[in-house]
Amino acid sequence: MKKKIVAMLLTAAMATSMAVPAFAAEEAPIDLTGIDVENTTIGIAIYQFADNFMTLYREELVDYLVSLGFKESNIMVQDGKNDQAEQTNQINNFITAGVDVMILNLVQSSSAPQVTDLCNEAGIPVVYINRQPDEAESDRWVAEGIKATYVGADARQSGTFQGEIVLETANKGDINGDGKISYIMVQGDPENVDAQYRTEFSVKALTDAGMEVEELLLQRGDWDQAKGQQIVQDALTQFGDQIEVVFCNNDAMGLGAMQSILAAGRVVNEDIYLLGVDALTDALDNIIAGNYTGTVFNDHISQAHEAANEAIKFLKGEEVAPINMVDYAKVTTDNAAEVLEMLK
Repeated sequence: MKKKIVAMLLTAAMATSMAVPAFAAEEAPIDLTGIDVENTTIGIAIYQFADNFMTLYREELVDYLVSLGFKESNIMVQDGKNDQAEQTNQINNFITAGVDVMILNLVQSSSAPQVTDLCNEAGIPVVYINRQPDEAESDRWVAEGIKATYVGADARQSGTFQGEIVLETANKGDINGDGKISYIMVQGDPENVDAQYRTEFSVKALTDAGMEVEELLLQRGDWDQAKGQQIVQDALTQFGDQIEVVFCNNDAMGLGAMQSILAAGRVVNEDIYLLGVDALTDALDNIIAGNYTGTVFNDHISQAHEAANEAIKFLKGEEVAPINMVDYAKVTTDNAAEVLEMLK
């Protein structure tokens, strides 16, 4: 199993701007008293196996559950194939199979009320991960005593950190010195709250710091590397040297953007900045190599462990808070090598 990690190791230079707790090599032991771990069944539904970040997440989640003593043969993991109808069918199959708890990464977070009701009627607790149901839904869990919770990270923080990385450069993102930051935004799924918040708060960090901004392009990339590459290729053709900053809602699209930036002869950190989210290893390698300005560590390890721990609380009949958040952390050339080593 991968190293047990509760949070990022902070560098001294960045400590003032992060609310992430200090690195810890080991987590407190989980009390499994009263749980028949060898016979407990767990249903896990992932929106799409092809997603790089969710692949890391689900692998860590299964590894962690197995390390606690749950049998891998009793952990059922399904690929929603980015199709909510397909995923709802998988959830119904979990119900028919009588799983003891579900951990769900919904294709569409707007489906949470329907899915919650299905699980609640079957008497199965549910832990939602990565894609947050809206506030009205989580409020309903509390009001109606429904055994449901959400584990994730506040995407507003990740967007803010992207903007702060730009502000921490020597020219604060204003490469051509014209008094404004001209940027393009490669967005994930605009219906996804993470995409919405990362898009909004990356720019808000700039304007809150008193910077003038100019949006040259906002285009949907669906979290996909090939789409990110095409969007940025076309944008570079259309806007050329006007583009000073490329914001991408995730590293998959960011890595695609990087391919187009390098192919166009642009020099990252000299005549253009490139930002992503997730801290994929390829992104970290390219930060170290100077081809990528920075990313934001979306801590799949702590999130996966927290999701499992909340599921265990449900199995033990304990009270579970409706929302459980894990912090993000900024990654630049200052700490990328350290983060990469930690993730190996």
